[in-house]
Amino acid sequence: MSQTPDSAVRTYIEQHSSAFLEDLAEWLRIPSVSAQPDHAPDVRRSADWLAAELRETGFPTAEVWETAGAPAVYAEWPSDDPEAPTVLVYGHHDVQPAAREDGWDSEPFEPVVRDNRLYARGAADDKGQVFFHTLGVRAHLAATGRTTPAVSLKLLIEGEEESGSPHFRALVEEHAGRLAADAVIVSDTGMWSEDTPTVCTGMRGLAECEIHFFGPDQDIHSGSFGGAVPNPATAAARLVAALHDEHARVAVPGFYDGVVELTDRERELFAELPFDEREWLRTAKSYAARGEAGHTTLERIWARPTAEVNGIGGGYQGPGSKTIIPSSAMVKLSFRMVAGQDPAHIEKVVRDWVATQVPAGIRHEITFGAATRPCLTPLDHPALQSVVRAMGRAFGKPVRFTREGGSGPAADLQEVLDAPVLFLGISVPSDGWHAPNEKVELDLLLKGVETTAYLWGDLARTWRHAP
Repeated sequence: MSQTPDSAVRTYIEQHSSAFLEDLAEWLRIPSVSAQPDHAPDVRRSADWLAAELRETGFPTAEVWETAGAPAVYAEWPSDDPEAPTVLVYGHHDVQPAAREDGWDSEPFEPVVRDNRLYARGAADDKGQVFFHTLGVRAHLAATGRTTPAVSLKLLIEGEEESGSPHFRALVEEHAGRLAADAVIVSDTGMWSEDTPTVCTGMRGLAECEIHFFGPDQDIHSGSFGGAVPNPATAAARLVAALHDEHARVAVPGFYDGVVELTDRERELFAELPFDEREWLRTAKSYAARGEAGHTTLERIWARPTAEVNGIGGGYQGPGSKTIIPSSAMVKLSFRMVAGQDPAHIEKVVRDWVATQVPAGIRHEITFGAATRPCLTPLDHPALQSVVRAMGRAFGKPVRFTREGGSGPAADLQEVLDAPVLFLGISVPSDGWHAPNEKVELDLLLKGVETTAYLWGDLARTWRHAP
């Protein structure tokens, strides 16, 4: 009796999972820590290892791409179907620093399996989630009898994501022609929980600034001059106090211009998730949930723009008292943006607002760093629906929708390549990204393999191009 397509995929994965995990463990032993200069040779070794593995998988093209920092890996496997869409998979091969003395139960770069979990730095973030694409495409070919993928498949795996992707946008712009795709799959994300498979539909953007306030040319006596000259620390405090209104909305004029509001359906989908606010607060080590009025906690962290004070300082910080008017003070602010907001606009309105908050006699300087744009994929986008169907087949459960409150380089791909970004990840919150004892659930890792094995055929059926 012949196998069904799904059973053929599962059989192939079962037969090859041991070798797949052995290869992944070999990659995880390379301490590709991009933030530590001493590990630069290891980051390069990681890139070389992955390029060789992708060629072994079957990719006819697998190259190491140089940047001004750490190298990235590019691979391409064209489909023999002239009407097939092109899909680009993004991930990263660098990892966070890790040492046994940080609290690991085993050596972080010596993978171990305990209780059907693989423990190692990078197991979930992001080597495991990059690597499941290698077995996934092989299972896709084996189950369909194809010699090339149903889509023209490209991979771009960067080496500096854990260091803020400082050279990523330039890399994408330089190679935009070769990276051109109909859709981008980002496998550097996760699911709600082991029992609730989810697909992320968007990430917020980020803009950051530092504001310095200057008063007298040096610290001066508060008895001799207090109440008669402006105090930069007071100016900083007043600015921070004015940042939000009584409803916890950002009080900067023009800040909400262009914001894409949640639809009723999106709010309903968020509400379907099994969210326990008290447990969430325990995870956050906090005691109360508070934010913009009229929105739930999930809506606030996923789909609303925010302004946060990341640091404030000025004047004497030592023990005891020192009765001075400080010569300077500073504030660090960050702004999370949602779909429809533009970093250049946010920078302009913040600069204009800050200028109105600074009193006469205080000089200020404001500096913005590099910004990250938000990205959002509509729920009805055909590529997103393909991801949902493929994951549903693999997990045998309804797939829910989430967003992520953080930011990443996905928006650069969306903007430069003018392609929708889809998120496909199988990591769960307990995997401990950036923490001691990072791990990946092996059952979920193989579900990621299975999802990609179904995904390429589904996408090929969804999008057809004229030859």
